[in-house]
Amino acid sequence: MKHNIYIYILIMAAVSYVIRSLPLTLIRKEIKNRFLKSFLYYVPYVTLAVMTFPAIMDATQSPLAGLIALILGIVLAWFNASLFQVSVACCVVVFICEFFI
Repeated sequence: MKHNIYIYILIMAAVSYVIRSLPLTLIRKEIKNRFLKSFLYYVPYVTLAVMTFPAIMDATQSPLAGLIALILGIVLAWFNASLFQVSVACCVVVFICEFFI
């Protein structure tokens, strides 16, 4: 049995559309529940973290280099370094660690 990729693409597009359109059609008034508002506020950050942190460890030849860069990035961000400064510093640390690890 041959699979038709266009059916898969159509199903994927329909599911994506339904996920985006259902909240617009079902929720017509302002959300007043503090817990729900707080939950919805943090969903993008959690999603980004869940996708980013495993990639940091897997993107390097050595997971230890990724871990060192992650720790450095957290420390620099804690001390209000810009996103550009954090990313450049992390890239440099990984580049250096790859030679020694």
